[in-house]
Amino acid sequence: MKMDKGSGLAERGSPLSVAMAEDAARAIDMVAEAVRMRRLRLAYHPVVLAGRPGQIGFHEGLIRVLDPGGRVIPARDFVHAVESLELGREIDCAALAMGMDALARHPTLRLSVNMSARSLGWPRWTRLLRAGVARNPGIGQRLILEISEASAMTVPELLAGLIAELRPSGISFALDGFGAGAFALRHFRELSFDMMKVDAQFSRNIQTHPDNQVLMAAFLAIARQFDMLAVAQGVEQAAEAEWLAQLGMDCLQGYHFAAPKLIPEGLEAEGEAASAAATQRRQAAR
Repeated sequence: MKMDKGSGLAERGSPLSVAMAEDAARAIDMVAEAVRMRRLRLAYHPVVLAGRPGQIGFHEGLIRVLDPGGRVIPARDFVHAVESLELGREIDCAALAMGMDALARHPTLRLSVNMSARSLGWPRWTRLLRAGVARNPGIGQRLILEISEASAMTVPELLAGLIAELRPSGISFALDGFGAGAFALRHFRELSFDMMKVDAQFSRNIQTHPDNQVLMAAFLAIARQFDMLAVAQGVEQAAEAEWLAQLGMDCLQGYHFAAPKLIPEGLEAEGEAASAAATQRRQAAR
């Protein structure tokens, strides 16, 4: 049920529920304004090969919303509030458009873009995806669509149809944050994900955490059974990275390797060269 922050229902709630409703409303207003003013950016977080951590397998494009002063509004402050709204679809469209543009500008870039399963039936999102692939043949082979575990469970049948439709174009699909929700394991047979990204909670202190060790090994076995690449998220310590690599994880992601950047890791020189060329063109046109 949609609840206005000034409604009688909110007034009858506890002080905590009222505060939470008001916080959600403020977050929605800030994000809506940022979308209208196009204060959106992609930050690129590298995913490295577990056996060769100096080599980047691909980047994850993380949406960044900026306030009027240019400060980043963390996704955790708004993602749950907007995911079920039309605003969430607009953010997914913006992330996809920026991701497709980055892939077109950087021919060596392989990029994953986050999306909600609710956007699958959103006409504008679908048009953006199909137009981007048609405009740049081969770009689909460098695009990965990441769908959270919770989101995938909302419309598994629709998701299965999209995966089957887009797979011939080379697009890959990743199940994000696996283990954090209630994903039905039977859906692995039906959805044919290319990648399993295990939730960060299972990487933390795994070298000294027997429960996480058993669970991570089980997740890896599932990934192998269904021919999925296995990625451990949230790696923040060298000891965690070493343990996960020895276990046999394919890729690792986390602040131990790098923080998200506005220019993809390893492509900074390419970005600087493009910027210099653009400056020269502007000067020549004067």
